[in-house]
This record gives sequence, structure tokens and C-alpha cells, in this order.
Amino acid sequence: MPPQPVTAAAAAPDRVRGEDVFLASIAGYVDTLGFVALFGLFTAHVTGNFILIGSGLAGVGQGLAIKWLAFPAFIAGIVGARVLDHRMRTLGHGVRARSLYALQAVLLAGFMLAGVMASPIADADAPRTILCGLLGAAAMGVQNAHGRLTARSVVANTVMTGNVTQAVIDAFDWLVPLAAPAEREAARVRLRRTLPPV
Repeated sequence: MPPQPVTAAAAAPDRVRGEDVFLASIAGYVDTLGFVALFGLFTAHVTGNFILIGSGLAGVGQGLAIKWLAFPAFIAGIVGARVLDHRMRTLGHGVRARSLYALQAVLLAGFMLAGVMASPIADADAPRTILCGLLGAAAMGVQNAHGRLTARSVVANTVMTGNVTQAVIDAFDWLVPLAAPAEREAARVRLRRTLPPV
């Protein structure tokens, strides 16, 4: 059964004072922590890892595996957010937003726990180190998707990463028949515009 539209009151965004600043602070903290503790890994601005992968292939730096794997983890976070948002659509905006924040909080708790379990972090290719980075990247994928999936006035945390986020959401909507045909077609059209710069 397709999702039914919610009432105007249920669809109205719950505004939280300072939400944009709070979210930007989370992304900045997680990105900085990943960069400092995880051998130059960008968890929020994952496209920045492409530059570091290039320098790693040229023989400068370490942690190529974690940087390669961060992008699919980020995509998994976006897709997880999209699936959760789709399932919660009929419950209203507030429930959708809280559900996405809960998913992000679980992933961030996993990021923290994995980091503690991996301490001291001395090997970029250690499984616990990689797990830590992947959980951080997935959490940031959820955060980036949140601003695109809900009607909240959320400022994007990154520039190109936002384009990647929209491209993944559109590709998912186009390829997986959860959305209505009109939504799938709109996703296909947007994807043709968004994908080339990405």
C-alpha cells in the first residue's frame, strides 16, 4: 500500500533553535576526529578522501583501505536513511526527523565504541580502525541525507558531499521501486543533472 499524505500539522517542520549550528558542530567534530585519529580520513566530507587516495597511490600517506571504504559506508548511511524515511513517511515529519536522528545517534555511538575498542589506534589497516571509520562515515551519510529528506531548514554541512547525497538518493529512488512512478521519473531527471559534476 503506498504511503498516504499526512495532515498539514503533522507535515510541518519542528523547528529547533540552533539546530543548524548543532548539526554543523557534529559534522565538524566527527570529520576532525576522523582526520586526526584515523590517518587523514574524512568522515563527513567523504569526497575529500579522493584527493588523499590519489596522494596515497603516489606513495604519500597511509590508510588507503579505510579511505576507499568510507565512500560505500557513506552511501550505505544515505540509503539506510532513505529506507527509514520512506517507512516513516505516513507518521509525519516529526517522527521522520526523530527517526533519522536516532539512526545517526546509534551510528555515532558505534563510531565512539569502535574507536575506544581500537585504542590505541596505530594501524590504519586494522579491522577495528576500519570499522570505526566506516561507522563514522555512515553516520555522516545519515546526517547529510536528513537535510535532503525532511522539510527542515537544515543547512548542508558540505558542498560536493551534498551533491553525492542527492545523487545516491535519486539513484536509489530510480532503481528501487519504492517510490511512486512520478517520483521515480523526477529522480531520474535530477540524477542526469547531478551525476556529471559528481
